[in-house]
Amino acid sequence: MPNLRCRFLFLALAAAGAVSRAETKVTIATVNNGDMIIMQKLAREFEKLRPNVKLNWVILEENVLRGRVTTEIATKGGQFDIITIGTYEAPIWGKRGWLVRLDDDLPASYDLNDVLKPIRDGLSFEGRLYALPLYGESSFTFYRKDLFAQAGLKMPDQPTYRDIAKFAAVLHNPRRGVYGICLRGKPGWGENVAYVSTLVHTFGGRWFDEKWSPQLDTPEWRRALGFYVDLMKKYGPPGTSSNGHNECRALFATGKCGMWIDATVAAAYMFHPSESKVADKVAFARAPVESSANGAQWLWSWALAIPASSKHADEAKHFIRWATSKDYIRLVAKSEGWAAVPPGTRKSTYDYAEYRKAAPFAELTLQVIQAADPTRPAAKPVPYTGIQYVAIPEFQSIGTQVGQSIAAALVGNITVEQALQSSQAATERTMRRAGYFR
Repeated sequence: MPNLRCRFLFLALAAAGAVSRAETKVTIATVNNGDMIIMQKLAREFEKLRPNVKLNWVILEENVLRGRVTTEIATKGGQFDIITIGTYEAPIWGKRGWLVRLDDDLPASYDLNDVLKPIRDGLSFEGRLYALPLYGESSFTFYRKDLFAQAGLKMPDQPTYRDIAKFAAVLHNPRRGVYGICLRGKPGWGENVAYVSTLVHTFGGRWFDEKWSPQLDTPEWRRALGFYVDLMKKYGPPGTSSNGHNECRALFATGKCGMWIDATVAAAYMFHPSESKVADKVAFARAPVESSANGAQWLWSWALAIPASSKHADEAKHFIRWATSKDYIRLVAKSEGWAAVPPGTRKSTYDYAEYRKAAPFAELTLQVIQAADPTRPAAKPVPYTGIQYVAIPEFQSIGTQVGQSIAAALVGNITVEQALQSSQAATERTMRRAGYFR
């Protein structure tokens, strides 16, 4: 009898252990971009490989995601096992010990050297990698080649902002539901500020001088922001201050915009006939320049990282390796088509003839990613790295404040001059409190 009881106890414990293993839950916080939606869809293939792991998805709008993830990482809440971050957060948070290092035990089959160096470097601190990229991007100009042809216009390979203003004036036809240009206007350091930073840099401006003194109340910022507000008021769609990346993408895909300057990653979406009404009408050029080529196009990667507070770091590592691997690239191609594979991460992706044929934007995307230089974002000397952001912890709050002032100027609640004066004052306060200067 005792032996029988022991046997039952053993079986019960084994069954409990099996249930426990099957119910290991890995919670992933990610942004509601197209590539992440595909990742969630295909993740069932990962769960087949590791039936003991259950993936729990938290998919959020970009500004909401940034706020939730920042709070999570700073408080060590342990709510998320995998977070979606970018080239801004990874080195800063890695330096502080808030993230699990990801390059110290990668298998040789992962082939880390295949990952594009600018993207790899952007996710590292002192040579240590703290996130692996789902996709990489720069920025370029989307335009409607059919509307250009009808108007007798020709987009240069390298347009200037004077070209863009001229084209927008000709293409703008609200009566037919077409606006000359769509640009981000939604406030946020990763929304309107990301675009405006490239504009300021190519107009010859900078966020800070060599001594970390803020430079927002300067002629370069006035010209850049004045150009942006004037362009959008004359030739942009209604409600611009509510339009972020996703909203602008939807406007362009439904034929409402003659031009759009934004992330290269959206090109795959524009070429998808089931998602885009302009799939056979869209073309691309480099991001516009003004007085300086420095900082005209950004460099970014949405990447997957593990908070140091995660209780399931091993399982999280396995998922991240799977979702950023060569095999995952091929899985997306098989499921969604070659044009939809995550761009801007691996050299080998651009070696596939099928990808180059399906994605006319592939070569230009690779060129602009490799050309973007976050170490030289401005024509004048600067103490920071980063193009569409400044790689210091304080920039998240600075960018949020400045983004709100830019949006207020866009809707006419304040003037450009007032927006820059208030942004200068707020940035000075933040930097002084942080000890950058007295």
